[in-house]
Amino acid sequence: MLSDYRRIFSPAGTLLFSAAGFIARLPLAMIGVGIITMLSQLGFEWWLAGSVSATQALAAAAIGPQISRLVDRHGQRRVVLPATAVTVAAIGALLLCARYAAPAWTLYIAAALAGCMPSMGALVRSRWAEIYLQSPRLLHTAYSLESVLDEVIYVVGPALAITLSTSVSAEAGPLAAAVLLAVGVLLFAAQRRTEPPVRHESQRPGGSVLRIPGLGLLVLTLTSVGVAYGSVEVATVAFADAHHHKGFSGLLLGVYALGSGLAGAVFGAISPRGAITRRLLLSVCAMAVTMVPLLFAPNLAALAGMLFVAGMAIAPTLITAMGLVSHLAPASQLTESITWLVSGLSVGVALGYAASGWVVDVAGASAGYRVPCGAALLAAATVSLALPRLTRAGVR
Repeated sequence: MLSDYRRIFSPAGTLLFSAAGFIARLPLAMIGVGIITMLSQLGFEWWLAGSVSATQALAAAAIGPQISRLVDRHGQRRVVLPATAVTVAAIGALLLCARYAAPAWTLYIAAALAGCMPSMGALVRSRWAEIYLQSPRLLHTAYSLESVLDEVIYVVGPALAITLSTSVSAEAGPLAAAVLLAVGVLLFAAQRRTEPPVRHESQRPGGSVLRIPGLGLLVLTLTSVGVAYGSVEVATVAFADAHHHKGFSGLLLGVYALGSGLAGAVFGAISPRGAITRRLLLSVCAMAVTMVPLLFAPNLAALAGMLFVAGMAIAPTLITAMGLVSHLAPASQLTESITWLVSGLSVGVALGYAASGWVVDVAGASAGYRVPCGAALLAAATVSLALPRLTRAGVR
């Protein structure tokens, strides 16, 4: 079954752009927690640190699709290099403003400009789509690989940023993110052989990609998935704290990510069967079902097993959703379309943090798992509503 993972790297340059893309998107998991850790280490209040980090995340969610639209129109190299330069400069400005205690508004402006970070996950996937659009099985495997790498990124990235900012210097975490971004993007942009060609204007439909039938509902689905993912993280930390072992929360979340990563690896190694829309519906329904036991976890050991099972539905859902975009969007708008899904997921994670934190404060740690349960049910309902529109769009 693992032969497909070897086969996807047969074309020249595929391993290089995938590896460079991994390096370039590692900062995505570092910058938010890196900002919070840096500002808290420098003596800023927690609410300020959190709001500055949220500003960067929301700016990235809003600006990312616009950058990807420019990528579709002008090519990856011509757009990602200047966008990365702006991002790196903004992170540098943020570090200086924090170090020298500049007014709070300067932190927000720098954080917003840091949101110009290109959506490297979308750029990598658009290259895979260009290579394997006529081979759905290998494209499925390639997308599965990238989803597994995303899990690795979100396990390694925050730990690296926190360790650097607490052990080396307060600014070390965000600084490392900026350096990795610059290096990764330069390496990625140097891979000209695998860069998707720019389609002519005559090949590009007018208007927003959100007008593509079914795509808006797919973005809403990923937003709900993001709420579920983010709220599980907050509720798990609160649950571990309530059981007097807050230090175990990182291990518990690692088990959650492990379940997702292993499921994604296996999912990519098997040949997909049935309509892709049906597979997406089954994935989100499985996510809804596996979230429910979290409400009844009696202790940390039981919670670990439940989180592992719940995580197994995440990666297949994301892999299938990304694959569905390739069916919905024309090649001339693929990067922007994927980025809207990534933005929806990111906004959902931020909403999940806020919602579960509020529920935990009001009703207790275990009640925090009500948020991912509700979000997963909403995702399943959204996909159910989207099925007729996707069918009319010719997706099978």
